[in-house]
Amino acid sequence: MSSVPVTTWSLEQTSPADLLPGAAPDGAVRIVRAEVPSPEFSRFLYASVGGDIHWTDRLAWTYARWQEYLDRPGVETWVAYDRGTPAGYVELDPQDGGVVEIAYFGLVPAFRGRRIGGHLLSYGTARAWDLAERWPERAPTKRVWLHTCSKDGEFAMDNYRRRGFKLFDTEVKLEAEGTTPGPWPGAYPA
Repeated sequence: MSSVPVTTWSLEQTSPADLLPGAAPDGAVRIVRAEVPSPEFSRFLYASVGGDIHWTDRLAWTYARWQEYLDRPGVETWVAYDRGTPAGYVELDPQDGGVVEIAYFGLVPAFRGRRIGGHLLSYGTARAWDLAERWPERAPTKRVWLHTCSKDGEFAMDNYRRRGFKLFDTEVKLEAEGTTPGPWPGAYPA
């Protein structure tokens, strides 16, 4: 199997004032917190959003591993719905010292290019900044960060920068070249 270079960029905000909100999309888009930890739903979102952009690190997780992750205090999943259909999600993962990682963010392919991404990222980032209000045992948020890579959607980096995220690290590694798994085998052309 051949290897390909993959660049990973890490970006951050260090103040709520850094957030530059995106415009709300046209139509009936709602963003709702998935308040009941559901491994099935979280795996559906992960596979549906990341299937065509090579998200594979969680595909092998067991049901118990998903449940353990989702049950951690402060982990939140916010889902964008377009006329009742899940269009994408943002997952917040609190860390020590008032840090919140936007662990996953993205849209199902059919909903990309409709301004939903900027709106969802803005909403999720704002929720990361006020996470301590919903989880009083958490320290106030001092930093929100995320990473994206050269395998992600072509507009990902631009969206992060337009929302006020600043680059703080870049890393290039060789990774095994693989096929795009899709949300199920054969869902996308190779």
